[in-house]
Amino acid sequence: MTKEIGAISDGAPPLRVMMVTSEAVPFAKVGGLADVVPALAAELARRGHDVRLVMPRYADATKNGAAPLPGALGVPMAAEEFWTEVFETQIEHAGYCVTVYLVEHLELFGRNAIYARPGDGGSSEDLLRFAVLSRAAFQICRKLSWSPDIMHAHDWPTALVPVYLRTVEKRPPFAETAGVFSIHNLGYQGVFELDQISRLPLNRGRLGREALEFYGRINSLKGGILCADLVTTVSPSYAEEIQQPEFGFGIDGVLRSRAAELHGILNGIDEELWDPSADPLLPATFTADDLSGKVACKAALQRRFGFPVAPDTPLIGIIARLVDQKGLPELLEPGYGCLNGILSELGVQMVVLGTGDPRHETRLLELAQAHHNLAYERAFDEPLAHLIEAGSDFFLMPSRYEPCGLNQMYSLRYGSIPIATRTGGLRDTILDFDDSGDEAGDQGTGFLFDSCTPTEIYHAVERAVRVYRDRPQQFAAMRTRGMRTEFGWARAARNYERLYLRALQLRMQH
Repeated sequence: MTKEIGAISDGAPPLRVMMVTSEAVPFAKVGGLADVVPALAAELARRGHDVRLVMPRYADATKNGAAPLPGALGVPMAAEEFWTEVFETQIEHAGYCVTVYLVEHLELFGRNAIYARPGDGGSSEDLLRFAVLSRAAFQICRKLSWSPDIMHAHDWPTALVPVYLRTVEKRPPFAETAGVFSIHNLGYQGVFELDQISRLPLNRGRLGREALEFYGRINSLKGGILCADLVTTVSPSYAEEIQQPEFGFGIDGVLRSRAAELHGILNGIDEELWDPSADPLLPATFTADDLSGKVACKAALQRRFGFPVAPDTPLIGIIARLVDQKGLPELLEPGYGCLNGILSELGVQMVVLGTGDPRHETRLLELAQAHHNLAYERAFDEPLAHLIEAGSDFFLMPSRYEPCGLNQMYSLRYGSIPIATRTGGLRDTILDFDDSGDEAGDQGTGFLFDSCTPTEIYHAVERAVRVYRDRPQQFAAMRTRGMRTEFGWARAARNYERLYLRALQLRMQH
């Protein structure tokens, strides 16, 4: 039974919020964005707000019981109007329903891939696809006679939403609508050739020079940053880091210019889906007070990959997109990476789950052939991901940068102690173990290292394994403390609620 919308918490007024995204489960997913958007929307709905989502309907996405809105929806662009069909459905998350509008256009979205590949049109095609999606969000509001207080756009594909709010959609019914733009990963910016601006319902005047144009090209993300009333990113530390050249991917100066309007809000996790005490995907459940089920999960994971069932052998899990950002070169590169040494010298077992760059996949397969204590599954497998979190003793995340990260929070909840780079959301969610402490159980929830280098990764794993073997009481206390840490969406939703109210205040001042 779906819960009714409750009273607004903490005295905040009810808000109408339209979120625009390229991904959302259960319809389409490439990364964490697809999990974050519906989870945040549902928590805001729980707090009494009217939150709705707009996203494309891709070819392989079911309509999920969706019903078409009456009549075709015209989306005016620069030289033509794109006629789309819009389907309305609902998703239920944590017991609350969120309305979703799926924009269907066979030419633009009628494919299985969420993002265009070089072989089928390349990135310039994505500019038009997501420019139409962003404009369609406004047209849907008109069709529904529903004026949102907040238009909340997520990542570069929908960065034109705040740009439109400042230009072609600045008059009623959106004159008092505030624009919020969330950066989930600054490494992806939506950069296109400048002549593509002619496909947008904009001109190359002041807006082109000051918002979209960047070193002679279009930068969608830059436009969203400059035109939104407020900008968010997915952890406080990442909000600081992206204003520095090392992590700014060329637009750190743009972000510094909006420092007063840039806020880092840590993502949450679905604590019902990721609950070791009631997880139906596990062979045995467990709690911080009774870890016998975790012992059973470790044995099941070892058997799954043909390892010796050895309770005292530290087992390390990795679940990741196999891309350079996740520290794969530092782990795998022949003659450079440290994984070969970890497997040969530290007496551990390791399981890796993920897909990505073919060269990283190939190297993992080679290493798994050479080392009996490494298993690699080239797949995205949700049940196996849960088993790895539950069955491993440690979870390795050697990211070069990490805007927020979700797996370290899953790992803490499942008693798999994270070993991670001190960056972004990893820094904000993991308390580093203090090796100097003599009292068991009073320090840390994981092991952090400062730089994503092979040497630092190796020494961090070595440090963690040493504590596992030589200081079992402190290891057990660290595991228990991590399992009792709360990472639900309630805190994040309260912060977004306050941010939305601030954005409306800023909009009224313009």
